[in-house]
Amino acid sequence: MKTNFETKTEEELLTITEPHVFKNPISQYTPSEHMGIEKISLDDDFTRIDFVYIAPKQYINGGWIQMDSGCFIRPIGSETRYRMVSAINIPLAPSKYYFKSKGQVHHFSLLFPPLPKSVKQIDIIERLAEGTYFNFFRVSLQHNEPTLIRIVNEN
Repeated sequence: MKTNFETKTEEELLTITEPHVFKNPISQYTPSEHMGIEKISLDDDFTRIDFVYIAPKQYINGGWIQMDSGCFIRPIGSETRYRMVSAINIPLAPSKYYFKSKGQVHHFSLLFPPLPKSVKQIDIIERLAEGTYFNFFRVSLQHNEPTLIRIVNEN
């Protein structure tokens, strides 16, 4: 998509969306109030999911995060699993990323094989097991209004 930025207002520039980039997608289930999906990008080569995580206040230094190497995405209504091919800015288990402070913001991305263009919803599964895994269910591939991650003041 070619856009002439010189003729656009600031408001118009902030609301430009590419047809296959879904910002702030809504999911039926989100694993934690500290984690959110910033955007999902679909193209012919891969599916990229960009996340943001805010270190919880319950841990002295904010705790840690990691990603299971068996992470996958699955279109709703299908048993086909698209296994993660790359993790950017988050270590794979057993390695961990340790936060330096409570409330620290960390961005990371996961890459998967390309999805069929007809897919409208996906599950993002770090690991199908009991525990504190980054699992999102029924993530809608549609354009949504910007949202904020809510931080609970524990004082």
